[in-house]
Amino acid sequence: MQFSPEVLIVLGPLFAAAFAGLLQRYIGDKIAMAVTTGSVGLSLALSLPIFADFVWGEGHARLIELFTFIDVGGFTSTWSVRIDALSAVMLVVVNTVSFLVHVYSIGYMAEDPHKARFFSYLSFFTFSMLALVTANDFLQLFFGWEGVGVASYLLIGFWFHKRSANDAAIKAFITNRVGDFGFALGVMAAFFCYGSIQFNEVFHAAAANPDLMLGVGAVQFRAVEVICVLLFIGAMGKSAQFFLHVWLPDAMEGPTPVSALIHAATMVTAGVFMVSRCGELYHLAPLASGFVTVVGATTALFAATVGLAQNDIKRVVAYSTCSQLGYMFFAAGVGAYNAAMFHLFTHAFFKALLFLGAGSVITGLHHEQDMRYMGGVRKSMPITWALMTIGTLALIGFGIPGLGGFAGFYSKDAIIEAAYGSHGIGGQFAFWCGVTAALLTSFYSWRLAFMIFEGMYRGNPNAHHDDHAHAAHDDHGLGHDDAHAKPADRSAPAHESPWVMLVPLMVLAAGAIAAGFLFAPYFLGEHAEAFWDHAVPLTHGEHDFPAWVIWAPLTVTVTGFLLAVVFYLFNTGAAKAMARGPVWAFLYNKWYFDELYDFIFVKGSRAIGDLFWKVGDQKIIDGLGPDGVATTSRVVSRGLKKVQSGFVYHYSFIMLIAAVAFGAYAIFAGIGDGR
Repeated sequence: MQFSPEVLIVLGPLFAAAFAGLLQRYIGDKIAMAVTTGSVGLSLALSLPIFADFVWGEGHARLIELFTFIDVGGFTSTWSVRIDALSAVMLVVVNTVSFLVHVYSIGYMAEDPHKARFFSYLSFFTFSMLALVTANDFLQLFFGWEGVGVASYLLIGFWFHKRSANDAAIKAFITNRVGDFGFALGVMAAFFCYGSIQFNEVFHAAAANPDLMLGVGAVQFRAVEVICVLLFIGAMGKSAQFFLHVWLPDAMEGPTPVSALIHAATMVTAGVFMVSRCGELYHLAPLASGFVTVVGATTALFAATVGLAQNDIKRVVAYSTCSQLGYMFFAAGVGAYNAAMFHLFTHAFFKALLFLGAGSVITGLHHEQDMRYMGGVRKSMPITWALMTIGTLALIGFGIPGLGGFAGFYSKDAIIEAAYGSHGIGGQFAFWCGVTAALLTSFYSWRLAFMIFEGMYRGNPNAHHDDHAHAAHDDHGLGHDDAHAKPADRSAPAHESPWVMLVPLMVLAAGAIAAGFLFAPYFLGEHAEAFWDHAVPLTHGEHDFPAWVIWAPLTVTVTGFLLAVVFYLFNTGAAKAMARGPVWAFLYNKWYFDELYDFIFVKGSRAIGDLFWKVGDQKIIDGLGPDGVATTSRVVSRGLKKVQSGFVYHYSFIMLIAAVAFGAYAIFAGIGDGR
């Protein structure tokens, strides 16, 4: 094994996680935090030159093979570090967000009694993502895929003393297992059809025999279509797409840095990376690509509608993540893989900024998360307000065509235009979903900003009822002695967060401003072919779009802003009246997906289990089997017991009856024989 810089990027966080996790009792929290943060910082420092080489240099793709992971019966996997433009982008994204989250967590988790364990989990999560994005075959990809699933379970349920955190962790784990089952079947199908799990070999074999069929009996489908659909089912779970999205909002039970790490640029974007990595397969599978397009577009619109009605600050940002992931997927579905990856890249900056900014607000307001009990925070937290405003402008994709704008403007508009110019399945549907979701995104983003930072501070009138109960188990997870001394004063004015939390926000804000115009020429523009160098398929579609298509995103964005101003600055009574309506209740309850899934899957599974247990097992199998035989034997024995009375005349009477019966049988049997 050769420890080149590329190898150290991947394995460094693993060694740091093991060191901090296994030796935390001996080294203490400070050393554990320093080692894990320093390790991820080193990975970032080593990743930046690699990314810069692909952007401004020659960018040579390379493969570093470390050791044979498995070799059984022709099924071979080699643990590798694959460096190309796609993995270089992900290395910078993952390490940047992870490093800033590590630094931010030093301040945010300052009073948590289990800091070493928390930082160990963060570094293990980072290693799993790095292993995933540098994989050269499906097995290593699946290893990292499952690694981030385990790490997310540990991080979401970090405050295990909270029932809600445990439930959220289990929900995320089980929901992802549903998707991962499809992903595993896709990997198996690829090996069955093409005899390999190495990416390039699978891609070449599929291109050489695109009409290979796969199925059972007379039911046959094109193998590449089946494989792509199965792989995307895995992405639906990991990236919280429609039907498998239900775990994402509940994952907010974890500490806020976890939300930023999982939902901004790492775990939830793994599905987008996987589809882009397998772009050569999806290019051969128009039906599967259409499925990706429709699911992504539906997710973008669905999550945006739900985000309108949420009151928890972290849930609003979580549904925003779900919606933006929908944009990325329908971009990949229409073949604009470079636009999907560019939105992943820009989204990492402004979404991590918004999540960590939300954590700053929560900290400044003594751990209040309900936006209805905020307001007027701008005066007390001007730096957080300014930074979150930058994140909001980047999220809504504010910019003027031909002039430029924030980071989200370049990537989001490119996706919407690609959907309009697509001739594939679901392209026009995705275009209109994207435009509508942009309107809703602008509205709920400014709604969040106005409810938190503008107006009068409202406060929580019921805060004093539950402060004692939650002071040690709130979102900040404090658990320190002061929590038992007196309840938190939620009516006090907000206070600005410490610099150790604000500096990461400033770095992310710089990315939210500049990442778009700096890197658009390389991801999308004139340098795209040289930058990507066949890492993802590039399509050269229509570029002369109608003016209304180009200006539609800005138009709906401004419209959403004006509606938010009317409802949440000038006519708050109308907003309150709207919140009491049935449509708002439908959206607030997330289209009742949780209730529907609980009825169908949870209660349905319990009913089926009761049927097989109480009826099938107890009444039928046991009732007719061992229990039935035992009961029959018991009844017969009780009857025979009554016959054994001990009186001679009883036995004589029975003998007489038996003799008469035997004689009658003999007589009638003889008559029957004709004798």
